[in-house]
Amino acid sequence: MYKIMLADDEGIVIDSLRFIIEKEFGDECEIATAKTGRSVIELAESFRPDIAIMDIQMPGINGIEAMREIRRTNTSVIFIVMSAYDKFDYAQEAIKLGVLEYVTKPMNRERMIAILHMAIDQVCDERRKRSEDLIIKEKLETVVPILESGLIYNILFKEYFEEDIESYRSLLDIKSDHAYMMVIVCGDEQEGSHMTNAAGSSVRMLRNYKEIRDLLKDSFDCAVGTVMSNKIAVLVSYDGLKMDYNERASLIERMRELVHTTRRKLGIRLRIGIGGVRPINVMADSYNEAVKALLFTTGSVAHADDLPIGCDYTDDYPVETENRLFDEIRRGNKEGALREADRFFEWMKDSDINNIRLKIIEFVLFAEKFAYENGGMTYRFESRHDYLPEVLETDHVEKLREWFLHKIGEACANIENKRNERTVSVVDMAKNFIRDNYSRNISLEDVSRAVDISPYYFSRLFKEETGENFIEYLTGIRMEHARELLSNPRYSMKEICSMIGYQDPNYFSRSFKKNVGVTPTEYREGKTS
Repeated sequence: MYKIMLADDEGIVIDSLRFIIEKEFGDECEIATAKTGRSVIELAESFRPDIAIMDIQMPGINGIEAMREIRRTNTSVIFIVMSAYDKFDYAQEAIKLGVLEYVTKPMNRERMIAILHMAIDQVCDERRKRSEDLIIKEKLETVVPILESGLIYNILFKEYFEEDIESYRSLLDIKSDHAYMMVIVCGDEQEGSHMTNAAGSSVRMLRNYKEIRDLLKDSFDCAVGTVMSNKIAVLVSYDGLKMDYNERASLIERMRELVHTTRRKLGIRLRIGIGGVRPINVMADSYNEAVKALLFTTGSVAHADDLPIGCDYTDDYPVETENRLFDEIRRGNKEGALREADRFFEWMKDSDINNIRLKIIEFVLFAEKFAYENGGMTYRFESRHDYLPEVLETDHVEKLREWFLHKIGEACANIENKRNERTVSVVDMAKNFIRDNYSRNISLEDVSRAVDISPYYFSRLFKEETGENFIEYLTGIRMEHARELLSNPRYSMKEICSMIGYQDPNYFSRSFKKNVGVTPTEYREGKTS
């Protein structure tokens, strides 16, 4: 159904237009009429037309002024202007108002029908676009919370690569490089710094999750995580490196208001902890601060920057360089770690030499601790007995830089090499097991059990290292031995089939032809002819 409004002070024009529309479009159109500028404005507010056919010259408010008023409350209406005057200034004003067509009287029936078809097509396109936009919005309402939870889960549990975080930021349109975390905790009552009945209150929190999420979204440019136990983690984008006093005070008041609102409207008791501003890739630190802030106070809202928790640095200390260095070490990225280590050393090279000695040992010990924990290495208590003498006996700053970079690079290399060595070792063990047992009916699970790795992970490792999956490799080994045995006429086909691990001679024959290109019989005849 299309709503068409006819505005003209001549009754015969309105009657003619009504006749044309009803004859051409039948019941598809609902028609309303007005004869003065004021009445057409009032009619447009109640009728909400899709299409308005307007006369320029009407008693009182003229058509141009009426269209301006209508456009203020109905931005999508399509105007078709009629006038007995072919005046340039009228046409110009009509164009400014987005008029579809300017028709001079007396109107031509065929032209008016063509224009109406054009207007109805435009209405259909607009409706279709609105419908598609609503579908997209509806889908986003489902997808965005999943993406936000994925981002927060990856950040908190550090299960990500750098490109993963960038993908989430792109999809969620997070432009700021910095943010802070909030933790929202629910409970029945507050006892000291803890909320009681975490399990039961988590159910209520889950039941009211949408309302809590909407309240947060109304207040912040934020990503809201899912309910974990009785907690919700929230990431709030922030343009800046540190929140000043006024911003912090204002934020705490807003959070106190949110606590009161949720209790009044939803009957839920909340406490909110707020962490400090951090680069997005180290948001876990801000989250931990937010949790600690609640443990250090009994208030309903607590900000980490107000409390003696965490670690403050002097203004010139390169915190972000240090964080990037640790991230590169964790990933075993030698090139990136050396770049950040050299940048950090450049910052401190003019300091007292004892401070430099202490700092490079601190960083090297951290890097090696991570290498021991994540590189599959064996820790030996005596392995670093020469570190202190080497560093203390070195008085040249550039020599200390050289020692520092060497040890950082060595730790990263150990992380990467040990991972690769373990992969190669596992695959070599698997290959040996397959070669020793190919004549039996072995499965992927048998091999993964032999190397003590889950079937799923083993399958992935094996394919990455060899370029073949387990079945392809096993079949290749069997075909290799089958060709050797077929060259010896003393073995029958049935014996060969059994000797290489096949129970069904027909299946063996099909597999041999698929992999070798000829049947076992043809292969043997070719060898003996």
